[in-house]
Amino acid sequence: MRILKEKSTAVIVDIQERLLPHIHEGDILMRNCLKLIEGLKILSVPIIITQQYTRGLGPTVASISGMFPDFKYIEKIAFSCCGEPAFEEEISHPDREFIILCGIESHVCLLQTCIDLLEEGRKPVIVEDCVSSRKPEDKRVAIERMRQEGARITTMESLLFELTCVAGNETFKRISGIVK
Repeated sequence: MRILKEKSTAVIVDIQERLLPHIHEGDILMRNCLKLIEGLKILSVPIIITQQYTRGLGPTVASISGMFPDFKYIEKIAFSCCGEPAFEEEISHPDREFIILCGIESHVCLLQTCIDLLEEGRKPVIVEDCVSSRKPEDKRVAIERMRQEGARITTMESLLFELTCVAGNETFKRISGIVK
């Protein structure tokens, strides 16, 4: 099943100042997430940002929050984004069936969000090179569990080109420039 930009919403999960330094290959994660966000913005895919217990884990990292002129986030204390009514309201648009997920940590907030989205009848899309955990084994097992539960697993580059659909136009040129 093709993932279409008109039917997608993206969620940047908990990429926060006090958590990111402890994430396995956090620098690679950040490079990929920044490219993903840039591409999603070009494609006009709505983007939601969450923060888990901001008082304890700090704000969203500046390199991400700075990409949004009117930066806003959804505060949560539940691990699953779906445990927050403001999140449910944001994804309630009936035409937005694909929920693109990236962020941290794979085995906690992303996994639980993915499972809850599936239970709601939505189609979570996990961007594998844009998620991580403190321990690589936790990420590996979480990705496998999400796959077993029915999530779609992809990569940043593959997803951006899938959402772009065709070559030979300005959007394609801009997306190509991001992924290089």
